[in-house]
Amino acid sequence: MPDTEIRPLHGSYLMPSLRRATVADAMHPGILSCGPDATLTEVAQMMATHHVHCVAVIGISQEEGCAVWGIVSDLDLIRASIGDGNDQSASSIALQPVVTVDSSTPLRQAGELMLRHRVSHLVVVDPERERPVGILSTLDLAGMIAWGEA
Repeated sequence: MPDTEIRPLHGSYLMPSLRRATVADAMHPGILSCGPDATLTEVAQMMATHHVHCVAVIGISQEEGCAVWGIVSDLDLIRASIGDGNDQSASSIALQPVVTVDSSTPLRQAGELMLRHRVSHLVVVDPERERPVGILSTLDLAGMIAWGEA
């Protein structure tokens, strides 16, 4: 059966330039998550299975009535696995606080956030609900630079 799923158009000359693009133009909608007690092996299996470079860790603790969450990137996973082994949990290596951005933020500003905070992933958050709705990675920015119209 042929694949009939509609996919967003990434890597096209129809993309806006980096100067005019917003986070919404480049982000990947949706977010892959795990619980705070997930093992590094489980996180690695999620990344490998879904071909992603980061996983959100949901519910690390409670603060002022809302769940605090973090991000485990592929580099965090490698650093922890090489250092202390795989007996750590996702919450113990998750980057906190997470660097977030709104989908309407100009892409150049998002890139500046990545550089300032030295992160390769930003969590795109719905400003009204303060819930994650997607991920923006450095590779997404590279695609805009490569394929965005001049």
